[in-house]
Parts: sequence; C-alpha cells; structure tokens
Amino acid sequence: MQNAFSGILRLNVTETTGKGDYTSRWTLKGEPEGMKSLSATLVLLASCCTAQAQYNPWEQATSTYQAPAAAIGSYANGCLAGAKALPLAGEGYQVIRAQRHRFYGHPSLITFISDYAKQLRSQGINNILIADMSMPRGGQFNYGHSSHQIGLDVDIWLRLEDDLLVTKQLASPYAVSVVDKKNLVINKNTWKDEHKTMLKVAAQDERVARIFINPIIKQQLCDERETGDDWLQKIRPWWGHSSHMHVRLVCPTGDTQCNNQKPIAKGHGCDELSWWKEQLAKTPTFSKPQKPKPLKTKPLPCEPLIKSLQAKQ
Repeated sequence: MQNAFSGILRLNVTETTGKGDYTSRWTLKGEPEGMKSLSATLVLLASCCTAQAQYNPWEQATSTYQAPAAAIGSYANGCLAGAKALPLAGEGYQVIRAQRHRFYGHPSLITFISDYAKQLRSQGINNILIADMSMPRGGQFNYGHSSHQIGLDVDIWLRLEDDLLVTKQLASPYAVSVVDKKNLVINKNTWKDEHKTMLKVAAQDERVARIFINPIIKQQLCDERETGDDWLQKIRPWWGHSSHMHVRLVCPTGDTQCNNQKPIAKGHGCDELSWWKEQLAKTPTFSKPQKPKPLKTKPLPCEPLIKSLQAKQ
C-alpha cells in the first residue's frame, strides 16, 4: 500500500553554493484522502515561519549602491556594488517574475546575457527566459538560493518559446523539466537539440566559469559526446536544475575583492555520474518546511552597502 505521506510534499532543491552544500524547499504537492488536516497544519506552519522571518536588509533593498561596479566576496557570501538592472526584454530574451526584483547583476553579467541571447537567436533559438540573477545590492536570500550574491549568477530556463510571453505569463510562468525524475533518465518528450545548443554556447564563452545542471542532463550530454567536446568540463552536475541552467561567470578583470572558485578538474567529468545517480535514487520524499537561513557575516567591504540601507529604516 502507498505510504500515507507520499505525494504530500515535493522537494525543490534550489541552489548550489559551489562549495559542496545545497539548500532545499518543500512544497505541497497533493492532498490524499484523509490528510487534509495535516496539509492545513503544514500551511499554518509555513505561514508562521514567514510571519516570524528574520529581518534581512539585503531582501529589503530596492535601490542599487551607487559606486564603481564591484563583485565583493564569494558567490555564496558577498554583495554587489554598482549593480545594473537587466532590461526586462531585449533581443532574444525576456525576464520572468520581475516582481521578485532579482534582475540585477554586475555589468559583465548584463553584457553576457545580451551577447548570449543574440548568439542563440542567430542559431534559431528566438526567446530565452531569464529568471533569477541577484538583488539590487546582491547579498543573501532568506530562502532558496545560497549563491547569486555578487551579481555573477543567472538562471536561464530550459522552456523554449518562439513567441513572446504576455505580461501575465511573464509574472507567473510555468517551468518545463527535461528530466524524468521517476526513472532518472532524460525526458525524451521535452529534451530538444536546442537545449544542448544553449549549454554548449554558454560553456564555450570564456566569461563563463561553470554551468550547473541536473546530473541526468549531464549524462545525456555525455551520451552524445563527440571528440573535442572539451566544453563539457564546465557542465557541472548538481541537485535540482532540471528545468533551468545556472550560469556562473568568472570574476571580472580588475574586481580584486571578488573570489573565484577553485578551478574545475581537467576532463569532461562524465565519470562522476554513477555516484550522482546513486544519490538521486536516495532523495528523501518528506521533510519539515524550511526555516530562513541564518544571516552570514559579510566581507568587510560590504558594510557601506548595508549601512546606507539601515539608515533609511
């Protein structure tokens, strides 16, 4: 008989720090007969956690910090001075869920997204969907992302759209997973050649340090590997990431306070995937709702960014 708890919660593993840990979010998936009271309790618990959430000044920022552009600290613990807002629509792309105010980045990221979208458009991919980048001053999110803090990370959805989305669709879009999570294989109905093109074009850009995707997607790319596919080195398997690719740029030249990650080991990385498949098969199906993450101590150069926010309170 099916476990009474199955189907209640769904795991959404949302982000990598690039340092070996990850974060997850559990959401209601269904209400089996007789379980409505438990569902209601979980909803109340989630509401309670939200009501008592810690004050996070980075989440409250509505303006950028006016200074020369600087990515300060590490991808998972830092801030962003002189951020630029990505225009909500441009040649070959649209920004989704703009109401979240996560469309800010280092100028180098803004330029990369524009160049990347134009390059894809020249190859027949007409409209990519840009999701989370960073908040106006970077910094830590209460939930979800551990990284995206210094304006050098961007999530790009794998949902392919030739036509422009209208305002309502942009505000509340649906995602398209290319992974069959039950059988741990690629979903042949949703995986397209265009997805490989998106990943390859990004990985071959010298500005890109890493691209995080689901291990099953990496396996598909390895299965299609050809001689000279050195770009696969930058394709890094990670939890979640079945409906989007997470592109991370290297620290821009001259940003002396920006900390790059360790270089990726040489090779295509396809020999790592058996371990990942074992881990995915062990993924739990039930957990308590996530609490806000404790605020990290930021690098000292981030203090002016936060003090100017606190002065407005």
